[in-house]
Amino acid sequence: MAKLTAASLLLLALLAAAAVSTASATGATIPGLNARRTRFLLANSAVYNTPWPSYTCSKKTAAVCLAPGSPGSECCDGQCVDTAASADHCGGCNKVCKHGRVCCGGRCVDLLSDRDNCGECFNKCNSKCSYGFCNYAQ
Repeated sequence: MAKLTAASLLLLALLAAAAVSTASATGATIPGLNARRTRFLLANSAVYNTPWPSYTCSKKTAAVCLAPGSPGSECCDGQCVDTAASADHCGGCNKVCKHGRVCCGGRCVDLLSDRDNCGECFNKCNSKCSYGFCNYAQ
C-alpha cells in the first residue's frame, strides 16, 4: 500500500471539493449533505412568493373587510386586519405590542406571567402564572 504524501492529500481534498460544488451547481443532491437556501433565494423564488389574496381597503371601502375570507374586520393602513389577534394592530390600528408580548383579544399580554392568558390566550389560572404554567412549583 502506497504512502499518501501531503501533496496527494491536498489533491484528493481539492477533487472532493470540486465534486461537491459541481453537484450542488447542477442541482444534484448528495446523501447526507444538507442544502441551505439563503434568505435572498427564498425571497426571490417564485415557489415561495405565492401571492396572498388581496384585501385592500380604505375608509370608503371598509366593507370589503367584512367579506368572507377576509383576514379581519378592521381597515388599518389600507389592509384588512384582525385587531383581536394582530400584534401590529392589537385592539386598534397601529397599536403595536412590545417585544415578548402577544395580542390576545385586543390586549397585549405576556404569556409567561399573565393569569388570564397563561401560556396561551384565554388560559386562566386560579392563582399564579409562572413561565407560562399555572401554579408552577418553584
